[in-house]
Amino acid sequence: MRYGIDARLLAYQGGGIPTYIRRLSQALCEMALGRDEGVTVFQSRRSRERVVSSHRCQVRSLWTPPHHILEEWGLGIELALAPLDLIHSPDFIPPFRRRCPAVITVHDLDFLRSPETKTAGSLRYYGQIGRAVDDAEGIISVSETTARDLTGLLGVDRARVHVVHHGVGEAFRPLDDEGALDEFCRSRGLPRQFVLWVGTIEPRKNLPCLFQAMSGVIDRLPESKAHLVLVGPRGWGTGPIDAAFERSGLAGRTTFFGPASEEELVLLYNAAWVFAFPSNYEGFGLPPLEAMGCGTPVVASSAPALPEVLSDAALFFDPHDPEELGAALMRVSEDGELASRLAASGVKRAAQFRWADTARRTLDVYRTVAGR
Repeated sequence: MRYGIDARLLAYQGGGIPTYIRRLSQALCEMALGRDEGVTVFQSRRSRERVVSSHRCQVRSLWTPPHHILEEWGLGIELALAPLDLIHSPDFIPPFRRRCPAVITVHDLDFLRSPETKTAGSLRYYGQIGRAVDDAEGIISVSETTARDLTGLLGVDRARVHVVHHGVGEAFRPLDDEGALDEFCRSRGLPRQFVLWVGTIEPRKNLPCLFQAMSGVIDRLPESKAHLVLVGPRGWGTGPIDAAFERSGLAGRTTFFGPASEEELVLLYNAAWVFAFPSNYEGFGLPPLEAMGCGTPVVASSAPALPEVLSDAALFFDPHDPEELGAALMRVSEDGELASRLAASGVKRAAQFRWADTARRTLDVYRTVAGR
């Protein structure tokens, strides 16, 4: 059996789905596959990185860009030239013109729940989701929350959906080297402690709530903790977010770090005294889980699917209530016992999510679908 993974998106953007594609591809290629099994990772010709280097996997380049108006035709023609028994589309939409079964991963259905938080281009592309779930032979959901949305919003038979969680990389762990953390913060112009947020700056991340919460407690926090660091690229719809930031008065106490490498993320999580995640909706929520892996206390929105993923290892708040978020930040700052409990339980919770397990369960789906 030859299984293909569409990894073209890696050449075009960062964020949660590209992280999933990269880590899943790497973990699959590190597994002990059957003698008659192999994996082909399809990358864009624009890609500057080789996703996998294992001898167990092939890497092939494709010309067709993702989300392109002619993608259906171009991708179908290119894949027809590759011997495949199954193609996995981790970015929701399968190649509709294909010669083998398809598995799709559905990360969330926020574009159906809150279309106002998406660009017109995203709505056009992901608007194919109804056709996609009807056409695909296998459907992977990254959470029970998204599985319920597939049933409730699209009428998908729950028996067709395989829930396979994301993993947390082994690099995300507590660091004992205070000197390295001090040097990192100094070299990046950061204070030694700060409130941390990680993600793509876009409407559904609910950053105005975080700005308002921080503004309300900034003068009550110890000076050593009264700084906010935002990590990640700017997405779309940032005008209202920028306006909310200007109103917050946090300009002198906030650092927009921009995109970060995995090595930088590990250091940032470890340097933060708390991780705050106010999203209005998440299909999974990988950044707070990575923060937990690093032993950082997490305060997170109670919106889907965060309680499912983070369980009782986080302190939850209503995403529509900035004062509740502010109160949660103050509790972690003032209650050392609570902070220690959150840190310890977070490490244990994150340890339950590993990319090797994600790959193993995904391979089970491949085998089920390809063997029909």
